[in-house]
Amino acid sequence: EEEEEEDFRPRIVPYAREPPAREPPAKKVLRTRYVQTELGLRERLLVAVLSSKVTLNTLAVAVNRTVAPHIAHLLYFTGLRSAQTPHGMTLVTHGDERPVWLMYETLHYLHRHAGSGYDWFFLMRDDTYAQAPRLQALISHLSINQDVYLGRAEEFIGGDDQQARFCHGGFGYLLSRSLLLKLHPYLDSCRNDILSVRPDEWLGRCIVDFLGISCASQHQGQLYPTYELAKNADPEKEEGQGFGEAITVHPVTEASLMYRLHKRFSRIRLEKTYQEIEQLQVQIRNLTSLLPASEAGLTWPIGISAPFVPKSRLEVIGWEYFTEQHSFSCPSGAPKCKLVGAGKADVSDILQAALEQLNRRHQPQLRFQRRQLLNGYRRFDPSRGMEYQLDLLLEATTQRGHRHLLAKRVSLLRPLSKVEILPVPHVTEATRVQLVVPLTVQGLDFLGSFLDTFAMNSLDTHDNARLLLLFIYDPYDAQRVGQVDVFAGAKAMVAELEKRYTEVRIPWVSVKTEVPSQVKLMDVVSKKHPVDTLFFLVGVWTEVTGQVLNHCRMNAISNWQVFFPVHFQEFNPVLTYRGEQAASSSSS
Repeated sequence: EEEEEEDFRPRIVPYAREPPAREPPAKKVLRTRYVQTELGLRERLLVAVLSSKVTLNTLAVAVNRTVAPHIAHLLYFTGLRSAQTPHGMTLVTHGDERPVWLMYETLHYLHRHAGSGYDWFFLMRDDTYAQAPRLQALISHLSINQDVYLGRAEEFIGGDDQQARFCHGGFGYLLSRSLLLKLHPYLDSCRNDILSVRPDEWLGRCIVDFLGISCASQHQGQLYPTYELAKNADPEKEEGQGFGEAITVHPVTEASLMYRLHKRFSRIRLEKTYQEIEQLQVQIRNLTSLLPASEAGLTWPIGISAPFVPKSRLEVIGWEYFTEQHSFSCPSGAPKCKLVGAGKADVSDILQAALEQLNRRHQPQLRFQRRQLLNGYRRFDPSRGMEYQLDLLLEATTQRGHRHLLAKRVSLLRPLSKVEILPVPHVTEATRVQLVVPLTVQGLDFLGSFLDTFAMNSLDTHDNARLLLLFIYDPYDAQRVGQVDVFAGAKAMVAELEKRYTEVRIPWVSVKTEVPSQVKLMDVVSKKHPVDTLFFLVGVWTEVTGQVLNHCRMNAISNWQVFFPVHFQEFNPVLTYRGEQAASSSSS
């Protein structure tokens, strides 16, 4: 028993705290500049255009103007640089005009500079027209993890393998990134071992011999349609499904033909878009019967946002009145000005569109011809687009040939297309506003009222606003300033205001000039203030409130935007306020 008790006796175990092990210093993590690089994200498509010194300033420029608006990344490869390089085009010169050598160097360049940044590579010649939207739609349906060699398949000239095909270079071809990476180690062998005059056939033979991949005209159920253009063909007369669905068209011998093809395909896509819009509008109309508001909740046009509803008089969007020759809302402030440039083209286009819509709806019973625009109104709604109200004098002709005149009002809307968000610098309501008040002898009687209003709206509320007075002397008064100062009373008012508000200083500057100019006055004032000062040029007749100053702070952006609050000033109080409202507004 004693032995068992000894086993259970408590024992004190000394605790020795071991010093903590010294951890190695943490390595500094190197982060990439862009998240896209760190996550290994790549761009979708890079287009490589094979050109020459002769066609660089003609066909290559036409390719750039038709493809670049849809695809952001284009490279142009030539053997020799021309004397004049086109503006806005990224040009790579290899130093040799031999076609096969140009293809070899182009593939090397793509692997070395773009192999890690893009999923797809589209190679085309500058005598090829490419429908960029259809090309983008094609690659959006293809897997990026497969070896793809896609184009218009052609048989090798004199080849023994009847199954092998190469992609015709005139119609362009699509290479996947994985295929380019696998092909790169064999490019030198292909250059030394494969003899061919045509670069597209040389590339096809290289891919077939070393990778065992033949050109295909379809992949994963996606076709690569092309169209071969006949000699002296007119794009406006080309019809058929094969032409409209073609991704590339070849051969294009002139730059003008490239632009005509682009016009034709753009019209085809536009007509298809209109058809899709009409189908969507029918579906929306059918679904509205299931909604509580039924068809009363439909907006016009169907599918477009409802008109903007102003919440105050300051948000009301005004209408601009115009005729076929003149506008009655001019940027210069004149009551009437002649329509020129884009304004005149806009009016002509909308009149033509109105007439086409009327004839489309009423033919064959009636056919309209425009005689005159009686009245025209337009305004820009930021939520919808440009709205038009037109009063038209029309000549209507029946099927039997009877004619009569009638006046008809039509409403049209030019809706906003793709909305682009523009980055704008951040502004706050804490910015200091420097009020600049030019004062002449004629305005001395109004200075006392202005200073009282400024003190009540800005000084009493401790608003972040400062005042600067400009005393404008004419040459005669400037010579007599030592004897009789015409602005002595004004300076006394300023001194009295500074006594009432001891923490406030109101500086004033004397300016001698015969003809006061706002530009000259601001040039004098701006030299006495920092570059980032926010100036608000006002007159002694202006009532400056906190709301007005906040409008200035939020709408005037440094190096970006100027704010002209014309609607806050130069309204006669007798006309603006009626009866007792003038007294109550001035006392509030």
